Amino acid sequence: MTIQTSLSTLIVFAALAGSCAGQPAAKPASTTKKTTAAAHPAAASSAQTDAQLEKAIRARFAASKIAEDKFEVHVQGGHATLTGNTNVLQHKGTATRLAHAAGATDVINNIEPSDEARQKAADNLTKGRRRAQVKRSDTIARSEPR
Repeated sequence: MTIQTSLSTLIVFAALAGSCAGQPAAKPASTTKKTTAAAHPAAASSAQTDAQLEKAIRARFAASKIAEDKFEVHVQGGHATLTGNTNVLQHKGTATRLAHAAGATDVINNIEPSDEARQKAADNLTKGRRRAQVKRSDTIARSEPR
C-alpha cells in the first residue's frame, strides 16, 4: 500500500510541476501601500465634498473665458446647478463641460443666453448654410462626363 500511495503522490507532484513549468514565477507582493486616490483618480474626485466641488468649478470658470459672465454655482449632493446670463451662446455649453470636468456627477444648466446671443447664432447658422449650398452647387456631379 505504501508503494501505491507514494506512486500516487509522485504522479500528483509531477502533474503540478508540469502545469507550472510554462508559467512565469509569481511576483512577490509589494510591501508599500498604494493610496486609493493615486490608483483611481475618478474615485478621489467623487469623494469631494460639495464645498470642494463648488470651489473647483468656480476655479475652472475663473481660468477660462467664461469668467466675465460671472455665473453662479451651487452644488448639492454632487449635482451642480449653474445660473446666470451670457451674451455668447457657446458659454452655456462650456460651463456645463467645465462643471463635469471638475467632478460634478450631474449638471443642471439654467444659464440664459441673451436675445442678442441667440440672434447672432442664428445669423451665423444661416450664413454657414448659404456658404455650404454655394460650395455644393459649384461641384461637378460624378455621373456627368468630364
